[in-house]
Amino acid sequence: MTEQRQLKLGVSIRALGYHAGGWRHPGVPADGAMDFAHFLNVARIAEAAKLDMLFLADGLGIRQKDQPAGSLCRSNQNAELEPITLLSALAALTSRIGLVATASTTYNEPYHLARKFGSLDHISKGRAGWNLVTSWSDAEAFNFGRDHQMAYDDRYERAMEFAEVATGLWDSWEADAFRHDKASGVFYDPDKLHTLDHRGKHFAVRGPLSVARTPQGRPVIVQAGASEQGRDIAARFADVVFSAEQNLASARDYYASVKGRLPAHGRRAGELLILPGLVPIVGATRAEAQAKHDELQELIDPLVGLAGIYGNFGDLSGYPLDGPVPEPQDPKLRSRAAVMFRLAQEKGYSIRQLYQAVASGRGHRTVIGTPADIADTMADWVEQKAADGFNIIPTHLPVGLEDFVRLVLPELRRRGLFRDDYEATTFRGNLGLPEPRNRHVAAREGGVPLSA
Repeated sequence: MTEQRQLKLGVSIRALGYHAGGWRHPGVPADGAMDFAHFLNVARIAEAAKLDMLFLADGLGIRQKDQPAGSLCRSNQNAELEPITLLSALAALTSRIGLVATASTTYNEPYHLARKFGSLDHISKGRAGWNLVTSWSDAEAFNFGRDHQMAYDDRYERAMEFAEVATGLWDSWEADAFRHDKASGVFYDPDKLHTLDHRGKHFAVRGPLSVARTPQGRPVIVQAGASEQGRDIAARFADVVFSAEQNLASARDYYASVKGRLPAHGRRAGELLILPGLVPIVGATRAEAQAKHDELQELIDPLVGLAGIYGNFGDLSGYPLDGPVPEPQDPKLRSRAAVMFRLAQEKGYSIRQLYQAVASGRGHRTVIGTPADIADTMADWVEQKAADGFNIIPTHLPVGLEDFVRLVLPELRRRGLFRDDYEATTFRGNLGLPEPRNRHVAAREGGVPLSA
């Protein structure tokens, strides 16, 4: 495999890992979600392994309900650190790994967000990334003066305009605008400062942004929606897509769908990377890997298991746990619910088996096996044009990440599938992505600004 087809790898570092029972594992610090030292340890493991990014998912409220009753107090999905604050602290103690924070377009304003991520990009010297999402839960709406969540189509319409404004603000200053000339007294060149003056349906933002053009041109934009609206946003604005696909066929379809939309926006296939989530449970032998998985499954409280699929299927406590999975009814996350229901149909899962499957990685593909088994899956997906790499979803932290780094990465490197060292100093550079061209420079010099 050529160097161009080497995998890009991130790691999702939310809380204590993604397995519903993982926080109860003896190798996990139960209080780690509020402990900076825990995240610093995980970040240092990932950077020493030369991974591309730390990915921090987030929500603006405690979205899980106490359904079935008694489940909420048994879950670790409650108190956690705010992502931009956490990644700003990690920026000072890391040097090469990308730092991606989730921020909602539903309950933020474009100017605030552009300023925060622009600042993080400067603080980290070019390693910031924004995971662009919409907020879907009523629990979040209640925290922002609303009685219910914004309508689905309205959320995505707002998100599209939000991204237009944010990227426009990041072009406020040309790269060489600041002269800092003490002799002449000129601090910046006024011809290289641009006012956005956006007026749309959802936002009126004058600008300019009070942060200079960032080391990457703008922060890397990550997008995680699988809906038609999400795919359109990804094709127009995203640099990286974090997808949730359970099988190769659907992953190939998704890959082709998103990449096929790029030409309409003047973009090439190589300007967008698709990284499906992957939950690796690895052992020196398949038996050892299965034993690790079985140990985690035994730690799932049944109430927590049912709560884990409530957002997509509603309250299933009245159904037989060993009976078939009913079709989702008006789910909050349509694309994720469809993926999960399709998985249940394909595998013939009962409700219990579905929540056990979801417990490993909350809807992401789980592979249990040896380092060669994991590497075979990853290589196959890249070769089959289903992925450009993966966002690793550890079942429990730091143990799941340590296993992947210790066992799988040497196998990937042996096959020439992953780097030995970072190629660049910026996140965008290590991803092999071009720097977006400032739209005002492009207009003055002619041509189309990249990813405008």
